[in-house]
Amino acid sequence: MKKDGYNVAVVGATGAVGNMMINVLERRSFPVKNLVLLASGRSSGRKLPFRGKDYPVDELKESSFEGLDIGLFSAGGSISAKFAPFAAKAGCVVIDNTAHFRMDPEVPLVVPEVNPEHIANYKVRNIIANPNCSTIQMLVALKPIHDVAKIKRIVVSTYQSVSGTGKDAIEEMLLQSREIARGIDWSKDDGLNKLWSGLKHFRKMDTNVYPHRIAFECLPHIDVFMPNDYTKEEMKMVWETGKILDPNIKVTATTVRVPTFFGHSESVNIETEKKISAKEAKELLGKAPGIKVLDDPSKNEYPLTALAAGEDFTLVGRIREDESIDKGLNLWVVSDNILKGAALNAVQIAEILIDRYL
Repeated sequence: MKKDGYNVAVVGATGAVGNMMINVLERRSFPVKNLVLLASGRSSGRKLPFRGKDYPVDELKESSFEGLDIGLFSAGGSISAKFAPFAAKAGCVVIDNTAHFRMDPEVPLVVPEVNPEHIANYKVRNIIANPNCSTIQMLVALKPIHDVAKIKRIVVSTYQSVSGTGKDAIEEMLLQSREIARGIDWSKDDGLNKLWSGLKHFRKMDTNVYPHRIAFECLPHIDVFMPNDYTKEEMKMVWETGKILDPNIKVTATTVRVPTFFGHSESVNIETEKKISAKEAKELLGKAPGIKVLDDPSKNEYPLTALAAGEDFTLVGRIREDESIDKGLNLWVVSDNILKGAALNAVQIAEILIDRYL
C-alpha cells in the first residue's frame, strides 16, 4: 500500500543540482514526510528552504541513512561510491546522479520517458542511476521515433553550457569575458582590429577549470580523453544509449563546451530502418511525453537555451529530412541540463518508484 509520505535525503544539497532537487521536490508536491539535507562538513549548519521552512544541512556520514526511504545523490562520483552502499544497506533506495553506477549491469539506468520499466530492477542493489544529461535529452527526443521507425545509427554533436562543469566554470567564463571586454575600445576606428588582436593576446590567458579559455570560444573537449581519442563524455553517450534504448544502435558523438551559462544543445542526425518523414516526426514528437516541439522556420521559431531554462520539457525543433540518405532525419534538441538533465529526471524516477514499487 502506498504510504502517505516518505523520508527523503538530498546528498550534495548545497550544490546546484542538489538545490534544484529540493526545488523540484517542492514544485511537484512530492510526498515528503521528512527531508534530510546532507553535504560535506564545510556546509554543515547551513539552512535551506523547503515548503516555507528552513532545513539544516547535516554532515554526510555512513550512519546518515537510517530510517530513510529515498536518497537523491548529487555530490560527485567518489562520494556516491563511498556512501551509496551504506544508504542501500540501510534500506534507503539511492537515485544517483553521478556516473559511478551508470554502467554497472546490476544497476538500472533510467530516463522515465524512455525505459521506466527498468526501475523494477532496483532491488538488486537498491540503487538506480541517473544518465548523463546529454544522453537524457537526446533519448527523450529519439524514443518516440525509435518505437515507430527503429533507429539504426545516431550522429550527435553537443553544445554544452559551462554550468555542466559547475559554479567555478561559470565564474571563470565571466571573469575571462570581462577581462577581454575591458581591453577593447569600440569608440576607435580600429576596434575590430583590436578585437582580433585582443583575442589572439588572450589565447593563453590563465585558466583554472578548462585547459583553454572558454570565453568567446568552443572547446571540443569534455571530460578526459580515452585511448580511442574520444572523450569520456562522448563515450558515455554511446554506452548509455545502448543500455537505455537499444544496444544495436550505432552511435558516434562529438561533445563541445560552449560559452553559454545554462542549457545544452544538440545537433542529432539519425538513420532509421523504416522511412519516416519530417512531418510525421513532428506530429509524433508533438504527442510524446516530456517533449515540446518548437519548429516554425517562417517565424524563426526553434529551440534556444533561453527558452529551455527552467523548462521541464525537452525542446525539439529544426526537424527535417536528411537529403543525403533515404531514411534519415536531423533534429535540434535543447534542454535545461541542471533541471531535466539532472534534478527533474531523478525526482521523476522517485515518483515512479513510490507509485509502483515502494
